[in-house]
Amino acid sequence: MTRKTPRRRPIVVVHRPQGTPLTSEQRAVVERCRSLPQLTDPLEVELTLSGAVADTVADEEFWAGLVAHAASLPSRRNRALLGAMAAVLTGRPREWAAAHTPVDVPLAVGGAWICDRSVDAGYLALLCGYAFSSAEHAMVFLIDELAGGTVRKAFVTRDVALARARLAEQGPFEPIGAEAAHWLLAKSYDRLDRRGEPAADPDVRRTRLLAARRIALAFG
Repeated sequence: MTRKTPRRRPIVVVHRPQGTPLTSEQRAVVERCRSLPQLTDPLEVELTLSGAVADTVADEEFWAGLVAHAASLPSRRNRALLGAMAAVLTGRPREWAAAHTPVDVPLAVGGAWICDRSVDAGYLALLCGYAFSSAEHAMVFLIDELAGGTVRKAFVTRDVALARARLAEQGPFEPIGAEAAHWLLAKSYDRLDRRGEPAADPDVRRTRLLAARRIALAFG
């Protein structure tokens, strides 16, 4: 009786898809967004993505590459990245990301107030309120009238009442319509872009996507 030599099965090398090739800038953004799957606060999600591109020129081609890469490699991290882009971005990049993941955290525009110190101090301070369900927050913008009406400072706060009180201490503080407030913001950011000047404050860049989303939302 002869023993049969066992047949060896050929080794099959499985090539995993590597996704759309990314530029070094896009890879840096993906790395900075590693914490997204652990975040449950929609405002923190926005700040994470917006901060990740603070030092990057993120045009449509840039976002198209990120969306294609994340969609081609399904993972918890990439799903979170797609969800963040679908929530925060505007225009076509938002549509591209939203085609791969639902957006289920609505953002509402609230009241807006202005402190006009353009005559004596040369600036306008603008506070715009927003809410994710019942969780309110505000963005505060300093618009430099002496520099042609460009935005010079911007920050986010969850304590809307305190921010209003602090601005009211600086001068005449009065409500302004949400559409008028965001029209003023849109003009201010447009002037900053056309001049090609670096923002005076890092938080202007860090919160840029948040401001763009809220301007678009205010105009419907």
